[in-house]
Amino acid sequence: MGITSSTALWYASRATGVVALVLLTVVVLLGILVNRRGRLPGLPRFATTSLHRSMSLLAVAFIAVHVATAIADPYVTIGIAAAIIPFTSAYEPLWLGLGAISFDVIIALIVTSLARARIGRRTWRAVHWLAYACWPVALAHSLGSSTDLRSGWLLTLTICCTAAVGAAACWRIVSSMAARREAERPARALSIGPAADGPPADRRSGDRALTGAGAR
Repeated sequence: MGITSSTALWYASRATGVVALVLLTVVVLLGILVNRRGRLPGLPRFATTSLHRSMSLLAVAFIAVHVATAIADPYVTIGIAAAIIPFTSAYEPLWLGLGAISFDVIIALIVTSLARARIGRRTWRAVHWLAYACWPVALAHSLGSSTDLRSGWLLTLTICCTAAVGAAACWRIVSSMAARREAERPARALSIGPAADGPPADRRSGDRALTGAGAR
């Protein structure tokens, strides 16, 4: 089926949705792989921050176009309210509801980023942890609302995105555990030190007691 004026919005909504999913995957990967110093291995901190911001803004742009074209598409009726308020759409309420949740989280991330100086870093970080929950919700929305992602090369792309996030999460967990053990090593050495020094001191005390008994 070719692209016509009646199907252009449908294709635009599907295409921008796929691109938005890939960009969200990149954003999540960057967030997972960034170390505690705020940078990626081999990149300075300013480059990592710039890359993460650029990918995030690009993802937001594609998500905005995806939502706008889905609302404007005459094939189904998706009101503006259904794009913001979860599970209120008459068409595919579950899957579009998950999309609305993901969209609301992204709006919250944007608002808190703009108001970061006023709300404080702790609140900002707490809200931004939702970005990690936004990705699986967006993935479920994509799989449920689009049959295109369930077969062919789009299915392969979806599997690759899922595998990449899963591998990055496993790497981060293992790295965090290793870093925690490394940080706890000096404390363990200090706690073991006095105990290790105990037996020689006990032996010296015992030797002095034996020497005193022999003298008597």
